[in-house]
Amino acid sequence: MTQIAAWNVEKPRKPWWLGGLFLVALIISLVLNACNSGQASRLQPLKVGITTWPGFDVVLYAKETGLFQKHGLNVELIRFENQQDSSRAVLRGSLDAAFASLWDVMQVDSGNDKPVFVMVTNISHGADGIVARSGIETIEDLRHKRVAAKLGTVNHLILLEALKLHNIKPNDVKIEDIPNETAAELVEKGKLDAAVLWQPLLGETAKKSKGKVIYTTQELDSLVIDGLVSRSQVVQSKKAELTRFITTWFDVMKAVDTKPQEVFQQVGKALNQNSASFASDYSGLKKGDIAMQKQMFQTEGRLQTAMDQLIQLLQADPRHGHTPRKDVEINPEPVTAAMNEWKA
Repeated sequence: MTQIAAWNVEKPRKPWWLGGLFLVALIISLVLNACNSGQASRLQPLKVGITTWPGFDVVLYAKETGLFQKHGLNVELIRFENQQDSSRAVLRGSLDAAFASLWDVMQVDSGNDKPVFVMVTNISHGADGIVARSGIETIEDLRHKRVAAKLGTVNHLILLEALKLHNIKPNDVKIEDIPNETAAELVEKGKLDAAVLWQPLLGETAKKSKGKVIYTTQELDSLVIDGLVSRSQVVQSKKAELTRFITTWFDVMKAVDTKPQEVFQQVGKALNQNSASFASDYSGLKKGDIAMQKQMFQTEGRLQTAMDQLIQLLQADPRHGHTPRKDVEINPEPVTAAMNEWKA
């Protein structure tokens, strides 16, 4: 009797409306997923130029770990030898965007549109510098000496920044217009007084030549500001894609903070480089996280000031033969949209 009575006990009934709520929640979830999938499928492919530089190469983490796909993006990273070529390709319509320094963007040749700076990837803070042969101890010792720096490139900017910091006129130094590898070799052989290089070549050359690194960008708030450049037409036609690209970049910056070993291992593997070596190269940069974007893109912020200062430096040493562009647009809309969209 006890067992039969237990079977006949009526179980508490769930309120009828709970089933309805579950059904509504299920429908809303399906609709949202369909909307997100639909938006992702509508996103157009992005062609992005990239040159070898730790502040740019860190984006390979997004490619290697599927972060681009996670954000519904189809990104093709296209390698270039130098940033002026990739910036030129953007303006001529071959690329949607490119990683480049603000300095190079301000010197790029005319194209079918004007350049638009939409994100900052990093600022040099020790990754670039000047190495000198034995016997030269300071920047002041460079007066009337031969210093290698490819004219018009970021190396030229680094030299001009160093000279200005130490109150030396550009014409007081003889610039040898030669590339990095040749410059490093000549310093090692004692056939050149100094050279502007970046890590790891900077430190390696000092060691091999038994010379000294007499300056790095850690000594000042450098104008070696790198970022992502696009053009007006693309910013309008592919704003959603650029926003998602920047959102993905914020994921990478978060990963650098929270799991740097994994990031450097993935990027090093993609570059056939030792992860510790890449980590060392990247350590000489201020990274382009959200805090930096806010500082750089605010009204009358650092980017606008930097552009004015770059124009002054370009005009102070016309040996580069370029007329600085004054039509470079600083557009905060994509990065602002990405900051609003991004979730930690």
